[in-house]
Amino acid sequence: MSPLPSEVIASRLESIRAGLPSSARLVAVSKFHPADYVVKAYEAGQRLFGESRVQELVGKWERLHEAYPDIVWHFIGPLQTNKVKYIAPFISVIESVTSERLLREICRQAQRVGRTIPVLLELHVAQEETKSGFSRSELLELLGRIHAAPTEWQGIELRGLMAMASNVPDENQVAREFAEVRTTFESLRSSGLLLQPESFTELSMGMSGDYQIALSQGSTLVRIGSAIFGERL
Repeated sequence: MSPLPSEVIASRLESIRAGLPSSARLVAVSKFHPADYVVKAYEAGQRLFGESRVQELVGKWERLHEAYPDIVWHFIGPLQTNKVKYIAPFISVIESVTSERLLREICRQAQRVGRTIPVLLELHVAQEETKSGFSRSELLELLGRIHAAPTEWQGIELRGLMAMASNVPDENQVAREFAEVRTTFESLRSSGLLLQPESFTELSMGMSGDYQIALSQGSTLVRIGSAIFGERL
């Protein structure tokens, strides 16, 4: 497979961004694609990128951060606790927090490097058991524990929720699942359990195949990869 020309990536980015409301931002998912593709997208005006493997992200950051210091990196994939330390010094947002254990490790590593790391809590709404994340009740319990002991959590800032819908052709089911995320998001914002409710503003949902549905349900971050960069080389 031949590398994509810069003008193709630029055209795809322009088309997607033109269809986004002012309330939503594009996370260009560059995972499995070379750093050169990130540069091509950067030159077309994109600054926010998503990666899902620690080793790949660290390699791209090391290659690009001096020449392109304003790139914003979101981690969007499964994250093992023993790998948090590698991205803690530079990651902008960790979107895929799926357990209290992981959240505590992010907090610990953030404090180690003198940062506060913004995070999104992943809500599990998809029908597939392979998808991970918290249930609504688990989120409420977690927020209750954080609210009761705020000094234990000074290395993280809760920015919102992330979710993936079921990978099914039924658009009504996908819409219902995204609507459930939105409802949960709003109930958490008004629960009185958030230490900084004014910062809890992000709803990351929607990928290349379903982001239009996600936008209709209030998504503020859409994670799009293949529609920009094509299949992995």
